[in-house]
Amino acid sequence: MDDIEIAGQLFRGCAEDLTLLRQRLRAGEMGELKDAVRTARELRSATQLMLEERNKVEKLRKEAAGAVGDGQFDLDAARDEIGRRLACLRRAAGG
Repeated sequence: MDDIEIAGQLFRGCAEDLTLLRQRLRAGEMGELKDAVRTARELRSATQLMLEERNKVEKLRKEAAGAVGDGQFDLDAARDEIGRRLACLRRAAGG
């Protein structure tokens, strides 16, 4: 499973728990309030931690791949590089 699927399962599970707790609260079971607050806090903490870890992993992937800059594709630099390589091929071919 990738991290998006795991996060989706986490969100769905916590959302189901919160929905059940909300239904119990509406039915007058006030003892469930602490559980609802705890579950909401845990969901928020887990979400924040997951996003931070995902950002760290993405940063490491970029560093490992040698990505630099802001991730924008520089068309001018690409055009220059293509021109340079074509010139090298022309020289190598004698024309």
